[in-house]
Amino acid sequence: MNRLHPLSAAAYAFQYGFLWLSVATILTLVLGGIFGPIDSAWVPIAAPVGLVAGAAYGIAYFYRFEYGITPDTFDVASGVFARRSREIPYERIQNVDVRQGVVQRLLGLAVVSLETAGGGSTEAALNFVSESEATRLQHQIRTRTAEVKDRRHGRGQRSASTTNDQPSATDADSSDGEREGTKPAADADRPAADAGQTEDAATGDPDAGSDSHERTFEPEPRRPRRQRLFALEARELLLYSFTSFRPAAVAALLGLFFLATDLAIDLLVSAARPFGGPSNLGEGSTTSYGVLTVVSIVNGVVSAYVLSVVYTFAAYYDFRLGRAGGDFVYERGLLQRYSGSIPVEKVQSVTVTANPLQRLIGYAGLWVETAGYGPDSDSGGSQSAVPLAERGRVHRFTETLTGVESPRFRSPPTIARRRYLVRYSIVAALVVAAAFAVTRVTVLERWYVAAVVFVAVPPAAHLKYANLGYYVGEDHLVVRRGFWKRRTTVIPYYRIQTVSTRRSIFQRRLGLASLVVDTASSRSFFWTSPTIYDVDLEDARTVHGTGRNRLQTALRERARADDSGLTIDFT
Repeated sequence: MNRLHPLSAAAYAFQYGFLWLSVATILTLVLGGIFGPIDSAWVPIAAPVGLVAGAAYGIAYFYRFEYGITPDTFDVASGVFARRSREIPYERIQNVDVRQGVVQRLLGLAVVSLETAGGGSTEAALNFVSESEATRLQHQIRTRTAEVKDRRHGRGQRSASTTNDQPSATDADSSDGEREGTKPAADADRPAADAGQTEDAATGDPDAGSDSHERTFEPEPRRPRRQRLFALEARELLLYSFTSFRPAAVAALLGLFFLATDLAIDLLVSAARPFGGPSNLGEGSTTSYGVLTVVSIVNGVVSAYVLSVVYTFAAYYDFRLGRAGGDFVYERGLLQRYSGSIPVEKVQSVTVTANPLQRLIGYAGLWVETAGYGPDSDSGGSQSAVPLAERGRVHRFTETLTGVESPRFRSPPTIARRRYLVRYSIVAALVVAAAFAVTRVTVLERWYVAAVVFVAVPPAAHLKYANLGYYVGEDHLVVRRGFWKRRTTVIPYYRIQTVSTRRSIFQRRLGLASLVVDTASSRSFFWTSPTIYDVDLEDARTVHGTGRNRLQTALRERARADDSGLTIDFT
């Protein structure tokens, strides 16, 4: 069994020391207010005692934490007083994620997280190991996971031909392989043993990066050859940063505002003063406060946008996507470096995304939806495969990746556009009513100016209608929806869990229906499932029946190709 890096002892001592210091201080103050014999003056004594006890516990936790790689499981033992031993089968491991913060990169450390299928939480985390040890663990666990899956499907050892039969950047764009430095054919055909020796030469002995006191010398498993699929160029990174917006930037800005409220208010008042805002807060007219409100909103939007640009640039700097065996592997990050994998067998669907600005310049992105765990934590089961590239290149890559034919979209009937016109007219009427209510309780007048929102109703209804479409292919169902964030989702039939028909009161009156397509993607818990909106009822029933029949056909074909001796009755 191996131990963590020695610096982990200092990290745990610091973490538990300050935790126990806080607990000892709070308990002393609380108990001092309840029980007479306990005095709050004991805090100077209780705090150092808690600090020392917590630090001792952290060091003990380091010495009691062990991990190791066995032929069938990855084992982790932890706990000082209550011991916990976990044996994680390789077939359940979905992702081995390596993360490095700024300080960790300076110290040459990394955090290794193991995610298992069926859950969005981390099964085991190693805080911290050396970079070489993190790379070794990531490669060995991925390789053993692939071998277990091959044995389960009766394929034996994975062959080189299987590894090569994958979608590559050269399939989508012949110039990508040369630009991204794809490995030459001579190197690709090198024997696996030589390749393993070459990779280990960079770090010396294969076990040199292991931070262990007891070393277990195990045969180095055969590493799957890594194939470059996509690399984000500098121009694409800048375009992606400036044409996308992260809602998390708003939360960060609000957090900064609450941490430094007085300073933020002073800055906003100073920024509004040249435009007619109040000279000081509490000394102004209604007009000056209106100017302050407008200027503050503009400054907030600009600040949130700048934060979003900086975050996106730092998060997707040097983004690279490749394929190693049965996994998509990715790396990204400027200050914090991330390295992880996307299991191919867990991919439920792929989605091409583009906002209006990206569509205007002819660019789009590609996301993959996974079952259970999603490496991109802020996306809940969704991971960017191609953050941004030319639209044609993304479409070719999507076709190569999924095998989907070029879709010929069908639009909803024109009566759906009338439905959207009525819907947005109701929203506009509510806006005018809200403006009227505000004028009743404030000094503001001219509530009727808000009626200008009705001008936007017809184009909004048309854009909503024009961006809807669906395509029922031989092997895939393709759903397109959304204007501000257009999403075109490609779903293989065998990944469909259910197809449900939904009809509201208004849809029943118009003879329309919506089809909701559910997959095992965990993103469905955070975002709406792919939905075919407002089609004729008969068309909805036809698509529903066709999807169900092709789902059963696809499952039968996969069962025959992946036959493990089980008899499956499809009903």
